[in-house]
Amino acid sequence: MSLAFGRDVRAIPGPSMIPDRVLGAMHRAAPNIYEGELIDMTRTVLDDLRRVARTEGSVAIYIGNGHAGWEAALANMLSPGHKALVIATGRFGFGWADTARRMGIDVEVMDFGFRAPADPDRIEARLRADHGHEIRAVLATQTDTASSARNDVLALRAAIDAAGHPALLAIDCVASLACDRFEMDAWGVDVMVAACQKGLMTPPGMAFTFQNAKALAARVACASPYWDWGPRINPAAHYQLFCGTAPTHHLYGLRVALDMILTEEGLENTWARHETFARAVAAAAGTWGARGALELNIAAPSARSAAVTTIRTGPGDGARLRRWCQEEAGLTLGMGLDVPGEDPASAFRVAHMGHLNPPVLLGTLATIEVGLAALGIAHGRGATESAAAAVVAHGRPATVADTSSLARSTIMI
Repeated sequence: MSLAFGRDVRAIPGPSMIPDRVLGAMHRAAPNIYEGELIDMTRTVLDDLRRVARTEGSVAIYIGNGHAGWEAALANMLSPGHKALVIATGRFGFGWADTARRMGIDVEVMDFGFRAPADPDRIEARLRADHGHEIRAVLATQTDTASSARNDVLALRAAIDAAGHPALLAIDCVASLACDRFEMDAWGVDVMVAACQKGLMTPPGMAFTFQNAKALAARVACASPYWDWGPRINPAAHYQLFCGTAPTHHLYGLRVALDMILTEEGLENTWARHETFARAVAAAAGTWGARGALELNIAAPSARSAAVTTIRTGPGDGARLRRWCQEEAGLTLGMGLDVPGEDPASAFRVAHMGHLNPPVLLGTLATIEVGLAALGIAHGRGATESAAAAVVAHGRPATVADTSSLARSTIMI
């Protein structure tokens, strides 16, 4: 008999769990879209989006998802026939590359596999070989949610600069914005793409592009009136921010989410919380992997995302575990994604992004461990205690006493 009666937990890498306050802010009648509160509030949303991205550049809002953000960035950076170098560390690098190809862009993919971040030295060497500077933009994800690999964005910028290359650096932060540390201006990122449904804790429906002065100076004549940055960042009237009717209720929800991140918690604290939860999930996975086939997809701690963790399993065990957790416990885990050379049924993903606290995270990990036991999947025991030690260590160095005392205790969730 299933126990999945109660509030479901979504541990998937987007849409993340939405705060009740965000949902409450959206539950209202349609506002006046011509004047008054909505117009004034939108200005504050744009300002605070820039604060989250750590940029003095401009931001454009689109009604769409992350794929819409990809297309918007491409339509303003590149024309058909222009060349882009795409860095792939999982499925979503290939996805951005495919979007570019379908828009007529000449795409070269550098594939770094599914289990490691990009190698900046290889990128520098490739750019040094581009003597005619045919490559106009380098595209990369900060976090690829398929692999959970996190690229070192500052190192990518350093590789471009070391090669003396003028290419724009464009980063996909759909999964990582407000989860992983990101410093657009300080790290020399020219264009950044994001969306509202992950770290920004708002239901899917808005995509964003951020662009600096270099990107605006280099932008092409955009053939699409909808994707064009121009009217969106310098509108003569409010409706031009959205090329028509605003995503009214999403803006109200996002306003509350931004208050929670920037005012109530503080962005630095938000980043630190996500890093702690990532370490907790990694600790749990390490304990499970002490016996059996479970292992972290990304070995190096510095290359692991703070937003999502991909865990490899024995053949088919990832799909079996996901089904058990969903049907028997009301816990939805992220599925393994279809990537060449990888079996999606032999992996699962634990998202630790957005509106999340220790009871939810530790409950998620305890439920996974129950599922492993129920299915007879070999694993090491005590993962919840290992994860709890990482939570206890939040904000200060962990000690042997922390770990040993938690290992002796029973965690009630």
